[in-house]
Amino acid sequence: MASAPAEVPSHFLCPISLQIMRDPVTLPTGISYDRVAILRWLAAPASASSGRTCPVTRQPLAPEPQLTPNHTLRRLIHAWLASLSPGAEVDEDVTALRGPVSGEEMAALLSDAAAAQVGALKRLQELVAECEDNRAVLESQDGVFEVLSRVVSSGDACSTAREEAVGVLASLRILEPELVGIVARHANLGEALTAVLRSSNLKSRENAALLVRSVTDAAWPAWVIGLSQDLLAEVVRVVRTRISTRATKAALHALAAFCPYGRTRAKIVGAGAVPALVDLLLDEPERRVCELALAALDRLCTCAEGRSELVAHAAGLAVVGKKVLRVSEAASERAVRVLRSVARHAATPAVLQEMAQAGVVAKLCLALRSEQCSVRTKEKVHEVLKLHSRVWRSSPCLSLKFLALYPS
Repeated sequence: MASAPAEVPSHFLCPISLQIMRDPVTLPTGISYDRVAILRWLAAPASASSGRTCPVTRQPLAPEPQLTPNHTLRRLIHAWLASLSPGAEVDEDVTALRGPVSGEEMAALLSDAAAAQVGALKRLQELVAECEDNRAVLESQDGVFEVLSRVVSSGDACSTAREEAVGVLASLRILEPELVGIVARHANLGEALTAVLRSSNLKSRENAALLVRSVTDAAWPAWVIGLSQDLLAEVVRVVRTRISTRATKAALHALAAFCPYGRTRAKIVGAGAVPALVDLLLDEPERRVCELALAALDRLCTCAEGRSELVAHAAGLAVVGKKVLRVSEAASERAVRVLRSVARHAATPAVLQEMAQAGVVAKLCLALRSEQCSVRTKEKVHEVLKLHSRVWRSSPCLSLKFLALYPS
């Protein structure tokens, strides 16, 4: 006779999924959730009225709230699972939670993964996603990063194996020296990541974007100098298609990091980055995405090609001006820097007229008087307004406030 199913304690269940938690994490509100479930919740579009909130308490959350691993709760869950009698009926998903895999099992999977076995690579991804302990076990394996990067860069590996290997690498914490070594040892890494970014699998593209960001942050400038036009175009396409918030943020981080070199900036502009960034800003993204997009646009507008693309976009100057005093102090500073680049180096009569008609100059006048802007930002605003005050003073689009600020 079959035994009765084991009753799961209510505090072991995720408030979102109502399933037993695999990797419990705690929000600043004090409520614990399964990591996968809360990350999915946080990635969903926030309410326009209340913003992002804790699912249980409805308290407002920061744009990127800290998720603290709840090791105590996880140990309690494992202890409860271990105490179940052998005959108790428990779901297969629950029995999979009995604890992290051993180093020997992980080493065996890694050995199979080295031979580009798709099944082993998929299993590694699953284990790492289950809990932090599994990730730590995999990260502790000798040569794990070299094995996975070799699969990614191998011309013999199938596209599925390469995508799975990118997924595993993107989920691991790779120290900067290791990332630098990967770039040095695998000259075709950029080409391999470009291929994954072109995948029809959206999750694979997200993982590739995350890995591009990590490599760029660690291996700059050596990695950036040799970037191909194809890779840059694919990173821009991630921004344009917006496959996920995480992917968009990673791509924006990477684009900003690519920009210090003039030749690379021109390549990025040629890949269509400026209209992609303007279109992203038009859709009123969340605060952090907006800040990152303006940071990338700021750097691209330091070159003539970038400024030309911005003023050529029908909504370019207007949407940048709109972000001043609307998002955050950081966003305002970046937006003002973009407008200063245009005012300094691309101020044709048509551009100056558009800045007045689109409300950009009026917004700058408000910023000059606002307590929301830093002294540094106000100095840049003053520079822009003073630079073309003679032209804007006669504009019928501006209020008397401009005349008060900049009399003849």
